[in-house]
Amino acid sequence: MKNRVAIVGAGVSGLTCGVLFAERGYRTEIFAAETGQLTTSAAAAALWFPYDAEPPDKVIPWALRTYDVLVGLSRCSHPGVSMVELRQFSRTGKIEIPDWAVPLGAQAVIPSEVEGSLKLFKSGFSLRVPLMDTTIYLDYLAGRFFAAGGAITANVFFEKLEDVSREFDLVINCAGIGARELVHDDDLEPHRGQVAIVPKIDLGCAIVCDDPPLIYAIPRANDCVFGGTNELSDDRDIDPAVTSRIVVECTRVLNIGNLPVLSARVGLRPFRKSGVRLERDRLPDGCTAIHNYGHGGSGFTLSWGCAEKVLRLARPSG
Repeated sequence: MKNRVAIVGAGVSGLTCGVLFAERGYRTEIFAAETGQLTTSAAAAALWFPYDAEPPDKVIPWALRTYDVLVGLSRCSHPGVSMVELRQFSRTGKIEIPDWAVPLGAQAVIPSEVEGSLKLFKSGFSLRVPLMDTTIYLDYLAGRFFAAGGAITANVFFEKLEDVSREFDLVINCAGIGARELVHDDDLEPHRGQVAIVPKIDLGCAIVCDDPPLIYAIPRANDCVFGGTNELSDDRDIDPAVTSRIVVECTRVLNIGNLPVLSARVGLRPFRKSGVRLERDRLPDGCTAIHNYGHGGSGFTLSWGCAEKVLRLARPSG
């Protein structure tokens, strides 16, 4: 493999791949329609937890590898990664602790033993996990990529992967939901997520409940992310009624007064029905490509594990 690498997509998957390749001497350039805080990744709550991604036998090892990397980054002051207690609850019955979570220290939590407001739930478990503040972490990745000699070209719209200049020896497809059109992948579904950003509150933990209605409250350094939705839709417009519903439900669960909404965001989780696509391919024009998309709601959670797999596939022995 020669050294010129083009990455399509500037979300967390594209940036993480960019860092790994650039830091290993590949001349790497990222091409994307949207970058930085305009990407789908920027709208994510970015709490480490395998969610809305298949298949488990591949997702969990990638997630655990990413966990290890993020724990290391959390010991530094600048990447925007911190460790937080996640409390995962169920309204409907006994929640099972996943087998993979037990070695990480997951423990059952009885809702009546925590905040009184959480009597709405019937069972839960707690686990310390990495939390990425997207307003800091994405800039950290971009800065690390630039420091290694990488370049980012924004406002680029490719109709197909073959549109990437042939001056590159390898194309890495990290286009997220954009891969649906880029490589005509009908297995990709847009799982729409809307969140509300509210002023910082002292929660002491992150709270998630997947039972309908989906809710999560994620404390960050300067604000708090309230969510959310997970619906099959490619509508990127913010729905004020949904924003209001999210805030009402989260404040009800937390038993706090209403909060002003600082902003609202919408992102399309790139869920792939047949599972994350991470494989080497040859394009019709003969160029080598590696696909890395379909991470659903686990883009941050799988980012380093998948990027390391991409790097292995790029090498002659991969």
